[in-house]
Amino acid sequence: MAFIRRVRTASGATAVQIAEYVRGRQRIVEHVGSAHTEAELGMLLQRARELLDNPAQGVLELGIEPTPSVKGLVAPVGDSGLFTVPDAAVSADRDGPGRVVGTDSRILFDALAGVFTALGFDGLDDEVFRDLVIARVVEPTSLLDAGRVLRDLGQSAASYATMKRTLGRAAAGKYRDRIATWCFQHASTSGDISLVLYDVTTLYFEAEKEDELRKVGYSKERCVDPQIVVGLLVDRGGFPLEIGCFEGNKAETATMIPIIKQFQARHQLADMVVVADAGMVSAGNLRELDEANLRFIVGSRMTKAPTDLASHFRWHGDAFTDGQLIDTITPRTGHTKENNPDLRAEPVWDPATNPGSWRAVWAYSRKRAVRDATTLTAQENRAREVIEGQKAARTPRFVKTAGGKRCLDEASLTRARQLAGLKGYVTNIPANVMTATEVIGSYHDLWHVEQSFRMSKTDLRARPMFHRTRDAIEAHLTIVFTALAVSRTIQNRTGLAVANVIKQLRPLRSATIAINGTTQRFAPDISAEQQAILDAIHGPKSHALRK
Repeated sequence: MAFIRRVRTASGATAVQIAEYVRGRQRIVEHVGSAHTEAELGMLLQRARELLDNPAQGVLELGIEPTPSVKGLVAPVGDSGLFTVPDAAVSADRDGPGRVVGTDSRILFDALAGVFTALGFDGLDDEVFRDLVIARVVEPTSLLDAGRVLRDLGQSAASYATMKRTLGRAAAGKYRDRIATWCFQHASTSGDISLVLYDVTTLYFEAEKEDELRKVGYSKERCVDPQIVVGLLVDRGGFPLEIGCFEGNKAETATMIPIIKQFQARHQLADMVVVADAGMVSAGNLRELDEANLRFIVGSRMTKAPTDLASHFRWHGDAFTDGQLIDTITPRTGHTKENNPDLRAEPVWDPATNPGSWRAVWAYSRKRAVRDATTLTAQENRAREVIEGQKAARTPRFVKTAGGKRCLDEASLTRARQLAGLKGYVTNIPANVMTATEVIGSYHDLWHVEQSFRMSKTDLRARPMFHRTRDAIEAHLTIVFTALAVSRTIQNRTGLAVANVIKQLRPLRSATIAINGTTQRFAPDISAEQQAILDAIHGPKSHALRK
């Protein structure tokens, strides 16, 4: 009669075998396998039973008809390993075949949680907040649906009521201030905080009425719904440093100074360079930055070019060479005139000798000129179509009204073509401190803050659709701000977009299997590419972790 026996091996594992008695001695018919855990042992025992219970099996060559009443045997503690007297069989009551209890992407969660900790955010000592941040990175959704995302990541999700209380705790506990401090510490040790980049965006609500925060204003997305204005300050690599929320009807130019001053006061900074695009340019902003002893680089509006480049146009016409740089001055206000076009040489800006002007750098690119020319031609054609009645539209560029009739604004079009290919930059940094090339290079880093905004609005879906009160909206932005820091770190470490990282790691499903009254978690098979991503994410440990 065949039976199952378990034997302790020299390595400490338990071997499961099927044996039979032949002339009073045991003969091993089949070695099923060796187990190192209770769950593995249970699975091997189940496999052995299936071999014995299957009348059609031909592996064992027992020459007998197995009976389904074979009983599972359990070796007593301290037994030598032989298990069995054929008639001392165990009870016929045994578990069914092994079953998968559940699967989850806990490997992804653990990787993201490691980044959260490495940035120092675990100092909040708030696991629910951490889970909401990680859920936002993996699959941005509503607070009500966040539990589903967390369960898919192998976490026991808090209740909806607890999550709502966490938002209140984030506002009352000034989580954003603390997170901003940790972000600054991270950036100061791994990045460059001597130069910061600033930009704004708008987030709209599908609401009928305005309130003290959500107001109708200028929208970059051309929406007419109530909105809020969000200002974001990042370091040179796009890592977030400060975020601010303003009323929807607040002018973009009025948001920069409060954010900069808040950042400066929080970290006791006396010297840094602020970079912003032309939309942030206003005489008041530049004056306040200069009075705060902060250096700035901002984009110049094209309307400034004829005045700033008056000397060039007089002496050289509209001829430029590819890559040509013109370092000159630009008036702080329209009433100031310090650039004398009668002088062929461009003036060198000096704060002492040119108190009514800023330094201006203009660059010409042939590639940009071709692009600008194509755009201008399209605008000219559209203007002509509107004038001739071929297309009904609101008055486009280069259309003016004279004598009660629409006509082409030839002068404006000629002037625009003359300026094609030019890009201007305004700064209060002298040429002996920063060259024109460095000014332009620093300004071009602005794409990092634009990329961070794209990440927050697409990958993280920052638009707070389901929040109504100011505290809830502010708490939501704190979660987005934290998630952006985690996402940026992942992107910097892996060189991949965070959406790509999630796409590759989320399918790594750990499985929980129940068999013979025990459960065991089994890790997934990880490819070399996936392992490389995980290794990059875990990256260098933070200083706090090394202690």
